[in-house]
Amino acid sequence: MTDLETSVAAPRAPALRRAAPALLGYAAVRALGLVVLAGWSAARGRSAYTLLTARWDSLWYTRVAGLGYGYQVRLPNGDVHSNLAFFPLLPWLERLLHALAPLPYADAGFTVSLLASLAAAWGIFAVTDVVYGRRVGICAVLVWAVLPVGIVQSMAYSESLFTALAAWSLYAVLTGRWVTAGVLAALAGLTRPVGLAVVAAVWTAGVVSFVRDRGRGARDGGTDRPDGAHLDERAPEASSAARARRAPQATGAPHTTRAPHVTTPGAPVWRRALGLLLAPVGTAAYVLWVGHRTGRGPLGYLDVQAGWRNGFDGGYAFARFVADKFTSFPSAPAGAGLILGVGLLLWLYVTGVRQRQPLPLLVYTGVVLALALCASSYFGSKPRLLMPAFPVLLPLARALARLRTSRSALVTAGVAVASAIYGAFWLNGSGPP
Repeated sequence: MTDLETSVAAPRAPALRRAAPALLGYAAVRALGLVVLAGWSAARGRSAYTLLTARWDSLWYTRVAGLGYGYQVRLPNGDVHSNLAFFPLLPWLERLLHALAPLPYADAGFTVSLLASLAAAWGIFAVTDVVYGRRVGICAVLVWAVLPVGIVQSMAYSESLFTALAAWSLYAVLTGRWVTAGVLAALAGLTRPVGLAVVAAVWTAGVVSFVRDRGRGARDGGTDRPDGAHLDERAPEASSAARARRAPQATGAPHTTRAPHVTTPGAPVWRRALGLLLAPVGTAAYVLWVGHRTGRGPLGYLDVQAGWRNGFDGGYAFARFVADKFTSFPSAPAGAGLILGVGLLLWLYVTGVRQRQPLPLLVYTGVVLALALCASSYFGSKPRLLMPAFPVLLPLARALARLRTSRSALVTAGVAVASAIYGAFWLNGSGPP
């Protein structure tokens, strides 16, 4: 069963020094990926930097940064690809760096991606450290870094920026910083359509907190503490769990800490309400603006996405795509691999539920998985669309953390090499759309 209350650690700011091993490990993995990509691309007579900054979606973002919205391409089959499909925060940041540095828009996008990827790694560490402790937090960052399509984290795409905003918004929710959570959720909503997942997590946590407080008020006869927080009869147990999680462990010893069931002190109602009101502002503002710009009302953004053949069909198109792989022998192994991959994702999610991950993480991950797997978008893009769902990797991080330090380092290094080789091969081939 999932703990329906928000599981948090003692309220304390995550120190950069505490996260340093995770960030150094992350930087090493990404540097390896870039070195292998540079060598592979050079051997094929191609520019690795061009692959990272001036192809596919990165071109659309730089066009928005340089020319604004309104650019579109009409394909021979009648489809209309409009740059209104791309949310504005990354182009805004590219334009800002272009004005301040000054940098070309492509260089600005690459710089934003590099900085955002480090911020995302730190946010993933902070969230995991709160729930499972430092050792698992380091492993979670490394597992996210060595994803097969991890090279996207270094591209001038919006995945790294979105993941950073989502992770820190979730951290703010888990530690009771509701206004911060709402602001970051609003910014995530200006970055990608999947910002709805962050909004859902914030709203779910907020509603549960209100219901929980109301129930406590009824049990306690309406008696409140002077600071506005309701009495929590589980506070001594919570404190013990938090102290146990923070207790130092022997170097290299297996890590077996489970998610602590501790609750954040009750925040003032107005802060929680303000956080909930702010969370959907980014997504709502851009969607409504697109509707006004196109003259098609609140559903105008869906029409723009339809021009890209993007929509939500419950996974029907993806299921047909997988089934078509079994019509011939050469593609059948690919179809089997896709089924195994989806099955692994669902198993990891169910494992997270069984391990009682905090409800905001489960809601966020569930929405990201649903939007990625059940959308009728280009199927080659699904691996990178799944990248922001970092909480689904936490069971793997916990398993890695149980190994001896030398063994976990060896496993991580081997997977990092394989990921770097695959990323170079993938980006020099079909690559992300």
